Formats: sequence, structure tokens, C-alpha cells
Amino acid sequence: MFYKQQCTACALALSALLTACGGERSAADAGESAEPKKETVTAITGSAWPQLQPALPGDSELEEKIAGLLQRMSLEEKVGQLIQAEIKYITPEEVKEYHIGSVLNGGGTYPDNDKFATAEDWQKLADAYYEASMDTSDGGVAIPIIWGSDAVHGHNNLVGATLFPHNIGLGATRDPELIHRIGRATAREVAATGVDWTFAPTVAVVRDDRWGRTYESYSEAPDVVSEYARRMVEGIQGRKDSGEFLDGHHLVSATKHFVGDGGTTRGIDRGDTRVSERELAEIHAAGYISALQAGVQTVMASFNSWNGERLHGHRYLLTEVLKNRLGFDGFVVGDWNGHRFVEGCTVENCAAAINAGLDMFMVPSDWKALYVNTLKQAKSGEIPPARIDDAVSRILRVKLRAGLFERDRPLAGRADILGNPEHRALAREAVRKSLVLLKNNDQLLPLDPRRNILVAGDGADNIAKQSGGWTITWQGTGTTAEDFPGATSIYQGIRTAVEAAGGEAALSESGDFSADTFANGEKPDVAVVVYGEEPYAEWHGDLASIEYQLGNKEDLELLKKLKRQGIPVVSIFLSGRPLWVNKEMNASDAFVAAWLPGSEGAGVADVILTDAEGEGQHDFTGQLTFSWPKLVHQTSLNRGDESYEPLFAYGYGLDYDDKVQIASDFPENGDTYAQGSLEDAWLMVSRPREPWRLFIADGGEPVPVAGNRASSGDGNITVASIDMESQEDARLIDWKGLRRGSVQLRAEKPQDLSRYLDENAALALDIRVDRQPEKPVYAQIACAEGCAGELSLLKPLQSLPAGDWSHLTIDLKCFAESGADFSRISHGLALSSEGPLSLAVANIKYVPGGAESAQIRCQG
Repeated sequence: MFYKQQCTACALALSALLTACGGERSAADAGESAEPKKETVTAITGSAWPQLQPALPGDSELEEKIAGLLQRMSLEEKVGQLIQAEIKYITPEEVKEYHIGSVLNGGGTYPDNDKFATAEDWQKLADAYYEASMDTSDGGVAIPIIWGSDAVHGHNNLVGATLFPHNIGLGATRDPELIHRIGRATAREVAATGVDWTFAPTVAVVRDDRWGRTYESYSEAPDVVSEYARRMVEGIQGRKDSGEFLDGHHLVSATKHFVGDGGTTRGIDRGDTRVSERELAEIHAAGYISALQAGVQTVMASFNSWNGERLHGHRYLLTEVLKNRLGFDGFVVGDWNGHRFVEGCTVENCAAAINAGLDMFMVPSDWKALYVNTLKQAKSGEIPPARIDDAVSRILRVKLRAGLFERDRPLAGRADILGNPEHRALAREAVRKSLVLLKNNDQLLPLDPRRNILVAGDGADNIAKQSGGWTITWQGTGTTAEDFPGATSIYQGIRTAVEAAGGEAALSESGDFSADTFANGEKPDVAVVVYGEEPYAEWHGDLASIEYQLGNKEDLELLKKLKRQGIPVVSIFLSGRPLWVNKEMNASDAFVAAWLPGSEGAGVADVILTDAEGEGQHDFTGQLTFSWPKLVHQTSLNRGDESYEPLFAYGYGLDYDDKVQIASDFPENGDTYAQGSLEDAWLMVSRPREPWRLFIADGGEPVPVAGNRASSGDGNITVASIDMESQEDARLIDWKGLRRGSVQLRAEKPQDLSRYLDENAALALDIRVDRQPEKPVYAQIACAEGCAGELSLLKPLQSLPAGDWSHLTIDLKCFAESGADFSRISHGLALSSEGPLSLAVANIKYVPGGAESAQIRCQG
């Protein structure tokens, strides 16, 4: 199965994107495509979009109900329908008082703030909100609330739910019917908790794999995204022309994020997508066309801009295109405070978004102020009455179609549905089909389970790592094994299969073993090493470089250690995107792209092991729906590009019949900038970027800052995550001043950053001084073996306006002249204070060419 393209994927709604289906092709030919080439950004014309009719036929009885409700509702009640608040910040009593239209639970939010809340707990809270919304004791109109949740790979906020592979893995399965079954299973598990609406699927077409949401995309190819969007929506909602449509076993879907979220410049989350209207329509909107035709009831607006204009305030795209030209008669919901980025808006005030076509604000905590201001704007006419009525009509239409007024919920409270054997078997099937075999020299795979198998790597027995972001918590971090009852790690799956066959599997994360590791006293016959990316979500996962473990090759060293001992190595690579892993590939005899498989890690063993008689159980069937880079600067590498030279082309994937011998000399030049200009070196954006990690150094052993808050032993220094522009995108640092101490961005191994010095770079960061210093404060860049460059920041910080964010830049030569050797940097930046100080920092990086305009400059 060197390259097989399935005709089931060739079902684009837009004729310009129809792709010819072929048989077997070589990897070299895999770049052929009928996708349009990029055009110069052009003016809005509308001609790029198809003219669609509403997916559901007109229903005069339904529309009469909507009109009757509108006539009875007060303006206050109508404005309440436009508000969606987060369950941490609103009570059922407030839902009644303000006639709120919707609630949501964000990633890592649970009823009563209890991570282990049961299905019954969720249902109880859902019932409380519903009863409050239907309470007419104040003389109001009973309008049921709708509760939304990010069930993006199963009901992933709920302990014990089935976790399916993330979308990037589902894309590799090339099995649309499987996608439909997963959508249906997810809907059932969500329905069991009393929740009405899932914010899924994401239908982004990713063009730059540095984007932190790449794993939420099915493919870089719009035809695959189009087909899978349709099948997932039908699985969640039920087929529109059947009795199962929104029947309580099926729920409301929200296709997201409209539109162009996967096409931002440099893959920066919430950035600007600078493409022509035709490219926006034919590539980035492909999933919306099919989802709309499948009858999707809600669409979520995107954080990103299109050619400089934010989508939450883009009247042309939200109203003229989505609602008018594409025939969408459901409602548009915002993303988490996304309206705040619209020009002239704040979190608490944004008439422009409603006037542009947003129907429901997602405003987690500041909903009350936004309600008050929106009501004033509705009364003054700043938001016209017709626009208010249109938005409310759309919301009512979805609620009526979903049967929320009748509250028929046949699955609510059914704890037996969550993580049930049928759903776990489905997820295990999805894992098997998602695995892509990239290398299998000497046909090492499948492995004989009757042998000595060493299982190594920090991902081997780590369900959190194999599940990725949006898992129990927003970022997928901070969980333990007890958060995954009923789930199976990759090692557990291997061990069970091996022991059943009479072999022996030993777990050693470090890859170390001794004479008594295996009962027969022999060394391993093979090592299966499971490693890859740590969990992340959204912009926290944005990358500056696609090189895996840039500056810290721990996993590569593990592979080489095993190889030096003559042990064949199988790499099971966990990632949310293709990464530059040439060195790891060269050090592996077999290499499997396992993506983020979710809770059923045993699906890996099903494929890489034979049965007890040596017969294969399941062959590899997965195929790349993302091109795999050959060179580290190939961050934007997509089928159909003019210059297309991947390591493994779109559609590549071996099976056991393929006797392809992969060279072990893939280019290992890790210089990101060898064929391009030097880019910013990010040390921290939202969270530290590899290889940098954040520590508190306060006299004793450095304290790692791994979660949302950390402090030194006696609290002399405290570091906490705060919001600057987005959720947890900055760090607040408080010094009590008990003694001098520092907060450091450190790398485990020295980094050669001399080129940044050669190219006149500056250290740049956003900074806010909350308590101005009175004693010395220093910025330091240091080396592992005692060299350091240190500058005083006392006067610069004293000159900054207290409580306001400022941008500070420092010529890197200042640090070099005072002793820093940039060929071996261990501390990319350390901030220390001798006295009390409170400041916040964000967006720390080295900027090539920035020295010329730096605020702090040197003469050398």
C-alpha cells in the first residue's frame, strides 16, 4: 500500500476541487493535484462561492412558532438569547433572571468544579439550567437554554468517556463510514450527560504545520476535509432526511471555525489569513459547504482575520456569504471572547459583531456587562431591531428543531453509555486504521509476540500523552492515570498481547535493562520506543520550528543507545502534526506515525504484533493526509505546491506487503534557516518553547514552573499564568524581596544562538510593571559553564507606566559585551530582583535585525 488514493474522498461540493481517483502510485507522483494555485489577494466579489439553498425544507408551522415567540418576548428576553456564559460564572438563578440563551463548559470545566463529576452530576446541573430557563414565574416567555461542550474527540471533558483519535489520525484512516460511526458514538456519550450541543467538528484545512491546532484538522487536502465534515456532522446530528435527525440520540453540531483558521501566516493561531477570496472559498471553506449541505445547525466564527479583518466582525463573510449565499439558516456562535478582537470592541461591548452577523456571543465570565451594554445598544437602535429579531429567530429555529422545548432526552443520565465496550471497540478500530507505517526496513514489523520485547519512551505508559490536548483539561496537562478509568496505554496493550502469546514485555522508560529484565536472562529481541509531543491546545501549541525536540534530543539519544547494543528499534511517534524527525527516522528500523490515538492504546498492539501463531492480525492501512517534511524549513508543505519535495508525500503509507527499504541517511542538517531568512527565536509564547523551560531559582534547587502556578519554598517568588490578550498567554511574577532570586528560561543543553548575534538581533518581550522596583533588577543571558551577561533593568522598569503593558527591546550585543557566549547559551533569559517587585511578561523572543531599533542599545 505504498500509495493508494480512495475515491470515497473525492466528493467535493465545489467542482473546482474535484480530484481524479487513481490506483497505485509512487510516492514521487503523490504531489499531483487539481487544487488551485495561490492567487494574489483580490477584492471581494462573491463569485467564488456557490449559491446554495437551505439544507432543510421550509416549514411554515415551525416559522409560525418562531414568529409567535418573538412577538411575546421582551427586548430583555431577546438580548438574553444572544448570550452564552460559562458554567463556572453563571448560576441557574441568573439564567432565569437574565433569560440567558446558552451556557457552555470550557476545556477543564466541570459541574461544581469536580473533575470526577458523574454523568448524573452533569445531568443534574443541566436540568437546573433548563428548569430555570423555562420558569415563567416572572411573567416571561419559556425559552429552553442550550448547553454546548467541546467534545472534539469524544466527550473529552468527562473522566471515563471514550477518547477517539484526534482528527489528524481520523484523516489518515481514509474511512468516511468510520467517521460517521464516531460522530454517532460521541453524540450518545454527550447526550448521556444532558448536554445538547457539541462544538465539533473542526474543518480547518491546514496550510502551515506550525499551527497549534493542526491535529484538529483531518487533512491539508480540502477534498478529504469536505467528505469527513459531512460524515461527522451526519454522525453527530443524524442524517437530515431521516427520523434520527436531532432525535435525542443525536445532538446539535457546531462546525468550526468559520473561516480560514488553518491558513494564517506562519501558522500563528488567531492570526491573519492572507489569501484571495477564491482560495478562501475553494480550499478553506470546503468543509463548510459539505457540512451545510448535511444540515449543520450552528457554525462557530473564527478568531482569525481574513486579509486584516476579524471574522467575528466580518459582515460580508458571516452574512452575505454564509447566511445569504450559502443558505445557512441556523445560528452563528462566537468563540471564547472572540468578539473582543473586532476593531472598536471589548469583551464587554461589541455591537459590531452582532451587526456583522454573529448571533450568539461566547462570553464566559463577563457576560453580565456584555448583556447590559448589548441591551442599551438594542434600545438605542445601534443594533437594529431587525438584526436582533433575526439573531433570535435563528437561535429559536435550532432549539425548536432540536426538540429542546419538549426536553425529550432518552439518554440523559445513562452512565452505562460512557466508555461502554462498543464505543471503546470503535475507538480501538480507529486507532488501528489511523496508524501510518513510514518505514519498515527488513520487514521488522509485525513483531513476534513470543519474543523479548522492551517497551521504552515516556509515551509508552502515558495515556495523557497519547491523548493530547482537549483531554480532561483544556491543554491535556495536569492529569494522572486515575483520570483515565477503563483506558489502555500503548504499553498495556502490548503487554497483554505479548503475555497471551507466551512472550515477555518489559517497560523501561529510559531503555535501560539488565540480565534479569527478562526471565530467560537474555537481552531484548526488539525495542518498541513510544515518544513524541507533549499535550497542548490552540496557540499554546504554535511552533517556531517543526524540528522535533529542537535543542534537546533526549529521544534521539534513547534510540541510538538501543541501536548501539544491536537491538532493532521500532519508533511509535506520537504527534499532532508531521514534524522534522529525520534524525529519529535514521535511528529507527521501523517508524510508525501514531498521531494522538486517545484512550484505546491497545489498537497499536493490534497492528504491530502478530498473533501467537505468527500470523498478522491487522495490517497497516493508514495513509498520510499531511505531507511529511524532508527539510526543517518545510513548514508549509502541501499537495499541489509549485515546489513539492516532501520526505513522504501526501497519500504515502506502507503495508506489510511493501518491501520498501528506506535509506538511513535522510538529511540531518538541523539549520532551520539554511534556505531562508533567520526567523524569530521564541523563548516563550503562551508557554515556554522547546528547548526552553521555566524555573524559579531562589537559592536552593530550581523549582520548575510546569502548571498554572508555582512558588519557591517560602513564597519569596511566585509565578502564575494570567491573560494578556488570550487565555493564559502571560506570566505574573511576584518577588517578596526576602533575598535575591530569579525566574529563568533555561535549556537542558547549551544552545548555539550565535547567528542571532551576527544578525543584530534584539531581545523583545511584552512587560507590565504592577509594583515598581526600588532595589536592583537584572536581566541576564547566561552559559552553562559560568559565562553570563547581565544588565540592570532598574531604571527602564521605573520609567514604564505602572499597570499598563509595554514592549521592551534590548540589543543582544549588550549581553555579549558583558560576558555571554552566544555559541553555548543555557539561560535564554533570567530576570532577577533584590527587592519587592511585581511584573508580568509575555511573548519573549530574539528578533533578527531588532538591534537597530532597540530601546536599550550598546556601542560595541
